[in-house]
Amino acid sequence: MGIVRTRLAISVILVSTLLLSNAEAKTVDPYKVLGVSRDAKQREIQKAFHKLSLKYHPDKNKNKGAQEKFAEINNAYEILSDEEKRKNYDLYGDEKGQPGFDPGFHGGNGGYSYSSNGGQSGGFNFGGPGGWQNMGGGGGSKSFSFSFGGGGPSASSFGFGMDDIFSMFSGGSSKGRDQFGGFGGFGGSSKAESGSKSGTVATIRTINPQVYKKEIVDQGMTWLVLSYLPSQRGTQYHDSIIEEVAESLQGALKVGRINCETESSLCKQLGIIPRRAPRLFVYSYTSSGKATLAEYTEELVAKKVKSFCQEHLPRFSKRIDLDTFDVSALSSQKTPKVMLLSTKKDTPVIWRVLSGLYNGRFVFYNTEVHDTFDPKIRELGVDAFPAILGWFSNGEKQVLKTGITVKNLKSAVQEIGKLLEGFEKKNKKVASNSQSGQAQSQPLEKIHLLSRTNFDSICGEKTPVCIIGAFRSSHGKEKLQSILSKVSQKSLSRRQASATGSQDTVSYSLLDAAKQSSFLSSLDKSEMKTSDKLLIAYKPRRGKFATFKGDMTMEEVEKFVAAVLNGDIQFTKTRQKPQLK
Repeated sequence: MGIVRTRLAISVILVSTLLLSNAEAKTVDPYKVLGVSRDAKQREIQKAFHKLSLKYHPDKNKNKGAQEKFAEINNAYEILSDEEKRKNYDLYGDEKGQPGFDPGFHGGNGGYSYSSNGGQSGGFNFGGPGGWQNMGGGGGSKSFSFSFGGGGPSASSFGFGMDDIFSMFSGGSSKGRDQFGGFGGFGGSSKAESGSKSGTVATIRTINPQVYKKEIVDQGMTWLVLSYLPSQRGTQYHDSIIEEVAESLQGALKVGRINCETESSLCKQLGIIPRRAPRLFVYSYTSSGKATLAEYTEELVAKKVKSFCQEHLPRFSKRIDLDTFDVSALSSQKTPKVMLLSTKKDTPVIWRVLSGLYNGRFVFYNTEVHDTFDPKIRELGVDAFPAILGWFSNGEKQVLKTGITVKNLKSAVQEIGKLLEGFEKKNKKVASNSQSGQAQSQPLEKIHLLSRTNFDSICGEKTPVCIIGAFRSSHGKEKLQSILSKVSQKSLSRRQASATGSQDTVSYSLLDAAKQSSFLSSLDKSEMKTSDKLLIAYKPRRGKFATFKGDMTMEEVEKFVAAVLNGDIQFTKTRQKPQLK
């Protein structure tokens, strides 16, 4: 019996030696490498990785061993940032799910096994009917297994308990169980064993020509794009940076990566030339609506990359000043208008994002406000900030929402986006009803010729904008009469003012330039010396005017009127107050 015990002791020592040598050959504990606890959240892991990567990056740290340390850090992050790999490591000590110490039972006797890659395979079975045996085998892997048979959870057929077995591997106390588990790689808290699911890491989209065409081009969303080659170093660090930036700008930004080796044609199309290291770009839109690809070339720090991305968010919303802006001029185009009133000095990020996503579907405005008791604010029907107003294509105003509260950027973009889409649907109904009403309306009323008697009612100070068609010939008069009659009925141009004194926001009229030359001279002496037809936009309240001498077609005149009402035309001060003979 003493010989058997001696043999057993020797065998167990041999197996323990194999366990220790194989455990040492395994990946260094990624938690220790990054200096985080086993129940660390993804945010903590990211921060630790960023800090160490900056410290040991080969481009910055030229000390001996820095490159190896950097590779070790990247390997650790690759395991802990992947939910499946982290779970496998927590359970088995191997991110691929190959057990270093598998707490499983074999048959009715119970047992434990150890395996490692490479070499021959063999095994030992302790206990049971046949005592211990070599399980043998050949092939490309080593496999050692040993089982403890017996009558209880901690007893073996050799008459010593499980604590004695563990003491051979760990040196004694009951803590040896945890230490042994540590060698095998499965030791740690129950949270680690169940897999860490805390924290949310943004998904990096793999970009190919199909994804680029369907999800990026002309979609209005800003993208942070990483271009790389598989052979380049530091790709994982770049990934972690853009993940962190995307997480902080969820709803405003998407992230993707292009492999310029497999997608060389796409990289060439975008003008991306691979270099020694991965490159970061922001795909965004300029105020003209053109997409651009701007490269980030500063220090690779999440905070700075985030600022760079924010700078390149869309800027389609026009900043206005309510004190000088004619709010009634917002109903000037077929496209519905929306305005954000907030206390921010600059256009809020949320509004910039929405202006990109809904560019072309709405005309965006925003303004800085502070006092809800301001007469202009009260006139708009706003009682709390931030607030969003909308104007249908027929000029009708609607308060969409006031006192807006949001949880985060992503939810804000989604909630306000739904609000805009609902307003867009209402506008289509309003436009449809308006067109139906116009189709059933009576023939267009003639545009009135300006005279001393009707001037105040048509172009007096109570009318914000007066559109005047000046002519020198009967042909010019007929041409302007026809165009202005049609344009005045357009929803973007609002209604024609009648000679009876109805106070609409825009009036349309004709002027005989040959008989009323003094009227034109009061605006500008150089005007109408040779032109047969001239269009004048006159603002009586402000004593300013603008002229149009281009091709007198309905489309061009309509564009001019829309631009005037939209505030996109430069006005000039009149020489004196115009009067008619």
